[in-house]
Amino acid sequence: MTAIVDYGVGNLFSLRSSLAAIGEDAIVTRNADELAAADRVILPGVGAFGDAAAKLREYGLDRAIVEIAASGTPLLGICLGMQLLFERGFEFGEHVGLGLLTGEVRPIADVIPAELKVPHIGWNALKLVGDSPLYRYTNEGEYVYFVHSFAAMDCGGCVSATTDYGAPLTASAERGNVFGTQYHPEKSGEVGMKILRAFCQLTK
Repeated sequence: MTAIVDYGVGNLFSLRSSLAAIGEDAIVTRNADELAAADRVILPGVGAFGDAAAKLREYGLDRAIVEIAASGTPLLGICLGMQLLFERGFEFGEHVGLGLLTGEVRPIADVIPAELKVPHIGWNALKLVGDSPLYRYTNEGEYVYFVHSFAAMDCGGCVSATTDYGAPLTASAERGNVFGTQYHPEKSGEVGMKILRAFCQLTK
């Protein structure tokens, strides 16, 4: 069973529907005990880094997620949920993240050509880095759907895929049992379903 973290800033319905489509039982909860009991946990997110981090702290979910990661339970952050896994974000100020992945979340406008639009919205190809279990069913160059103005940078060795938007941007990252996708697998058609299926086959 997979638990989806409900902290008021995620696209919960489409994510739960996508999990149902691949036959995965899922609950949406902010209860720490239910999250700890799950086989896998997904941290979604839409909005601003600082607001989302504050919501996690308000519900005590920041500590719960760090403990879940430490226990070895597979954890997947999606879009803003992925960004929160990093050490800090610089959206409307500087904000502390969960520190589960190495790196910082900064504006893509700092690195892409000036003529490209921000936010980056649309389908872009994945360039796979290494041998991530998240991509066991995914081929180099397959397309996924992005909506973002910020991206993880200075990620050390934890990048598992990049995408090109005038410059290489972090598309996904991982360390051990902690995974993050900047794109939305639940909005990425069959490719996204393959990525979610691979995640849902992970165990402690």
